[in-house]
Amino acid sequence: MGFNWAREAEKEWNGKAGFWNKRSAEMWDSGSRKDIVPFTKKIFPAGAKVCDLGCGDGYGSVKLSEAGYDVTGLDVSEEMLEKARSMSEGKAIQFLKRDISETGLPSSSFDALIAINSLEWTEKPLEVLTEMQRIVKPGGMACVGILGPTAAPRINSFRRLYGEKVICNTMMPWELEQLAAENGWKKADEYGVYKRGATELPLGSLANELRQSLSFMWVFMLENKR
Repeated sequence: MGFNWAREAEKEWNGKAGFWNKRSAEMWDSGSRKDIVPFTKKIFPAGAKVCDLGCGDGYGSVKLSEAGYDVTGLDVSEEMLEKARSMSEGKAIQFLKRDISETGLPSSSFDALIAINSLEWTEKPLEVLTEMQRIVKPGGMACVGILGPTAAPRINSFRRLYGEKVICNTMMPWELEQLAAENGWKKADEYGVYKRGATELPLGSLANELRQSLSFMWVFMLENKR
């Protein structure tokens, strides 16, 4: 049997569920993801119906729910989803096991989306962007976070240089920006997350592509123009 990306991705994230669950609270509360929910609150309508694509253990979905959104979380890993359902007990959040490139959800069924560090873990990110356009309303917003050039997890894609099959699609922020722009998404806002050493540099005086080059994570706010 040949390499099956979806099957291997599910196996990988099932195996990482416990490790990820131990780290997610720190990431969302005080780490690299702490500004994502405040960022969405600037732009998403109050009470919006939001889909969390690649929700993992659901910590971010819970934060979105606490911010007043009607949240549905999707993930390929049943182990992650079990942790998400346990964490969100008593909250009105729906969690579904789905491939985010083919969700099976009704068209135009969400006001907004988030996809944090999930597009680069899909076999064909363009298919995900297309599916995002289908399930979000015209003019709807998508908050998309992608690992920057300085993020250590990019070592997950290194073995491809030996011809091995991997499930991490290394992608630079400027590549995602162009891919989105060429396929019906308009950039509405953005911000970078940096390691401590980079924050000591005069980032405000640098061109945008240089800021992206130094980032640990880059977060886009995209508008669906189709």
